[in-house]
Amino acid sequence: MRLAIGNDHSAVDMKQEIMAYLRDLGHEVINVGTDAYENCDAQIYGFLVARMIAEGQAEGGILICGTGVGISLAANKLKGIRAALCSDPLSARLARQQLNANIIAFGARVVGVEKAKMIVEQWLSAEYQPPGNQSALDKIREIEETQHLEAVGEKEYES
Repeated sequence: MRLAIGNDHSAVDMKQEIMAYLRDLGHEVINVGTDAYENCDAQIYGFLVARMIAEGQAEGGILICGTGVGISLAANKLKGIRAALCSDPLSARLARQQLNANIIAFGARVVGVEKAKMIVEQWLSAEYQPPGNQSALDKIREIEETQHLEAVGEKEYES
């Protein structure tokens, strides 16, 4: 699989470990993150990875910043991107199985390297399993397209 990886200054060392791990598993890795330890904006790298996926230059992405929050929020601003912030392997597996997450994100200050590898492994090994009738993924796409709550049945949520 061709994977793009992005990170900020707080995750340089972890990124190097994850890149080596991915290559050992036989994946092609495109490094679009920083290799410098100077303070930088994680959101830029979240956007770059998301754009590569949206444009078909990568099949999936991995994002790492201090917490994983800022970098994943930026990635999710692009149409068709489903970046899931996960700090445990089960969430990573379910993000792929239930929502077909095309990016996984985690925090270098939140999880250690070995747990990060487990998160990545679970995400990579899982396969999307769409549920019956209207799936959650269909609702996400509809919200993304329309920017209206009607996509999820607005009348049900009126107070």
